[in-house]
Amino acid sequence: MNHITCVFHLAVEPDHLGEFKSLINDIVADARRETGTVIYEYAINAADETEIHIVERYQADAVLPHINETFAPYAQRFLALAQIKALYVYGETTLDIRNKLDDFGAVYLTPLVGLHN
Repeated sequence: MNHITCVFHLAVEPDHLGEFKSLINDIVADARRETGTVIYEYAINAADETEIHIVERYQADAVLPHINETFAPYAQRFLALAQIKALYVYGETTLDIRNKLDDFGAVYLTPLVGLHN
């Protein structure tokens, strides 16, 4: 099965951190109900709480439903609270996926060699 992994590097202003944490709890709750979402995690830099990463892994056909259905209602508020500094996308993406993720400055990496179980 083809998977797509996205790693976002975000910056959040310290005075927005509480509101951002509340928002992402809502997003994660909705993501739990998605079919095809394998990993959806937020991590915060313990030394610099303005730096947050999101690690997402989907079955390839679940990427667009996540963006269009789950994330879309939160997008405006999310992007007002967090600045996307970098996005790396791993896997074989489609043109439709790239058209959505290009807006976030995505860098695409295709598989070279490896394994996953």
